[in-house]
Amino acid sequence: MSEPDLRDARADEERTKFLLPEERIPRSWYNIVADLPVAPQPVLHPGTGQPIGPADLAPLFPMALILQEVSAEREIEIPEPVREAYRLYRPSPLVRARRLERVLDTPAHIYFKYEGVSPAGSHKPNTAIAQAFFNREEGTKRIATETGAGQWGSALAFAAALFGLESKVYMVRASYDQKPYRRILMETYGAEVVPSPSESTNYGRTVLADHPDSPGSLGIAISEAVEDAATRDDTKYSLGSVLNHVLLHQTVVGQEAIEQMALAGEEPDVIIACAGGGSNFAGLTFPFLGQTFRGGRSYRVIAVEPEAAPSLTRGAYAYDFGDTGKLTPLVKMYTLGSDFIPEPIHAGGLRYHGMAPLVSLLKDEGQIEARAVHQGAAFAAAVAFARAEGILPAPESAHAIRVAMDEALAAKAAGEPRVILFNLSGHGHFDLSAYEKFLQGTLPDYEYVPDDAALAALPRV
Repeated sequence: MSEPDLRDARADEERTKFLLPEERIPRSWYNIVADLPVAPQPVLHPGTGQPIGPADLAPLFPMALILQEVSAEREIEIPEPVREAYRLYRPSPLVRARRLERVLDTPAHIYFKYEGVSPAGSHKPNTAIAQAFFNREEGTKRIATETGAGQWGSALAFAAALFGLESKVYMVRASYDQKPYRRILMETYGAEVVPSPSESTNYGRTVLADHPDSPGSLGIAISEAVEDAATRDDTKYSLGSVLNHVLLHQTVVGQEAIEQMALAGEEPDVIIACAGGGSNFAGLTFPFLGQTFRGGRSYRVIAVEPEAAPSLTRGAYAYDFGDTGKLTPLVKMYTLGSDFIPEPIHAGGLRYHGMAPLVSLLKDEGQIEARAVHQGAAFAAAVAFARAEGILPAPESAHAIRVAMDEALAAKAAGEPRVILFNLSGHGHFDLSAYEKFLQGTLPDYEYVPDDAALAALPRV
């Protein structure tokens, strides 16, 4: 073998990034409903208790998204204008975390799919771009939405600017106060941003009348955005997680990861992502699970949620509202009760009372695992990761990093190899106040305290 070949061989053994060219951006979204071992439970009308139809959703969503929501087709074509916008940042890199492996002294191989390269800094534009496009195509002029940490609001504000739409964002009060730079980014993209609960809606004013100092929640913000859309003819509602069509759009992440793991010459043994509503978790894991359901290899798949809002690990699997104001249809999911208000952890994107119906179904069927992580443990993992790999993770993603590190240490203790893949769903550049508190030792941990009244108020179906 010649000397150049030897150098090339060494370089391949030490390869860190596994990249795909733009032409490998997926041409279709993957719909796991086509391959599920059991059929999903129907979405119910809150008034009649009967399965809803497209007409029930038409005031909130464009018909193209409604059809995706109820589709059982395995592949749904991605329109070329959406793929063109994806080219701004997709395909995203797959990275081998070699330095973290050395720090942990583990035989495990650790890979992460890095979604923080998008303009908004997270995986959220994967669906925001699609939703903005379909709304524009059907004549929508304005979109209303909620946001927790601000990642989703930033993504939708960006996507609305791409397609010439107005946007109104109801940002959970706790995050509005903790993360002013997220608000400024949304406003830079052209969005109007208000803290939720707000004076902009009847429901917001009702909450403030009873709880003037309410930290808000995603459930409250969803209620406000739904009310906004339902009361204006020029406006549709846009959701950043939970619903089938949102999870569908995120599957570009997992489809790319399958190709990139093949470039690395390995297959994951364990696949990990944080889970609040379920979109980034589904985006990475659903294409892999689909392979399993079609007769392929099985994987350990772990959803990681915050101890302060542990719907998958401590919630009830029942029909519930997706919002606190009880304006949405009823969906079968793991829930802490729609009246439950999580403590103000900094991972605002995980402060939700429920979980996506498709993710909940997989958990109930034993196809995935779930773990809850305290805020302090997540930030400790994030700091260790940043010092090893140089990327400052979003607090949400830090939950996945914590479990990925735990799995790598378990491989070390067992003296066995293990290939670990996790989704680094966004960067934490707007979360430095939380990192400052952690480094100063003033970041609190919160225990989950069951809200018996919220669970007792679950709809009787």
